Amino acid sequence: MGRRKKEPKSTHRENIASAASTLFLQKGIAATSMDDIAKAAGYSKATLYVYFENKEEIVSILVLDSMKKLYNYISSALAQRVTTKERYDLICCGLVAYQEEFPFYFKMVLDKININFESSNCIPEEKETYQVGEEINDKIKEFLLSGISNGDLQSGLQIMPTIFNLWGMLSGIIQLAENKEEYILSTMGLSKKEFLDYGFQMLYCSIAKEKKL
Repeated sequence: MGRRKKEPKSTHRENIASAASTLFLQKGIAATSMDDIAKAAGYSKATLYVYFENKEEIVSILVLDSMKKLYNYISSALAQRVTTKERYDLICCGLVAYQEEFPFYFKMVLDKININFESSNCIPEEKETYQVGEEINDKIKEFLLSGISNGDLQSGLQIMPTIFNLWGMLSGIIQLAENKEEYILSTMGLSKKEFLDYGFQMLYCSIAKEKKL
């Protein structure tokens, strides 16, 4: 324990959150106890509570981390100076890469996000998570407005509903392809990539000025 005392608090929190993330992926959040997390992280339960008040606080840290990672994927995709369709394709590729690298985080991104920051039960990381989410939405908003301005996307798009529908549909397609990969191949003769490409193209056609599937 002497070595641990020399390490900053952030290191212990990261160790615990990392262990919790692995357990959540294996067992689910509800089925994972603080005892489980303590054992996996190599801490006593009493020590665990020095760094986190409860499991909800650990989850909030992981959600924030997931949103920051997603922001980086989206920012990298939209930083490319290419056509609207190519930027859209890069967003899709970034989301697929994000899901493959961080499957647990991917599932958490669409979970409920607290927006009542005046509550005494509010965890500090929840407000930061909300802010990162808004920054991601701003990135997608810029993409849509640029596409409309260029004449590539429909001029009548309602920006915020379009953003939320894009998130829901893209994430749904990606998660479906992950969960049903064998079924898709056996019944449709499509690889996971082929299925995703077709779904992404269908979705783009729904917002594009010229609808070419």
